[in-house]
Amino acid sequence: MSDDDRRWYDDEAGPLVRLYAMTSGRARPAGGERFDLMTLVHGCPPPERAPLLSPEEALLHRLCASRPQAVADMASDAELPLAVVRVLLGNLLQAGLIRVTPPVPPARLPDPRILRRVIDGLRAL
Repeated sequence: MSDDDRRWYDDEAGPLVRLYAMTSGRARPAGGERFDLMTLVHGCPPPERAPLLSPEEALLHRLCASRPQAVADMASDAELPLAVVRVLLGNLLQAGLIRVTPPVPPARLPDPRILRRVIDGLRAL
């Protein structure tokens, strides 16, 4: 085996699959959905005629089936790059197998000073 052939193989993993093969050459999710790191992904029951999923898509669907997961956590648990996970989640969203809840924008979060006052008030009781 030449050096060129050997660079495509890992002793433990076997042949490596290029990431664009998992995403059909796409770098962005279909449909233009933007998956923030903290976007929550909720698994939906598969429809009667569920589409055929790749192993990676099936894994992502299983990860969020029992409880909502953040996109960052799913990428970590699946051991896949974030960009690949975003594209695959776009596929699942278009197939109706997931729904997403965007994160709360920081401007809509409660003021930390108010929360501190509430905590101090509760402690005083």
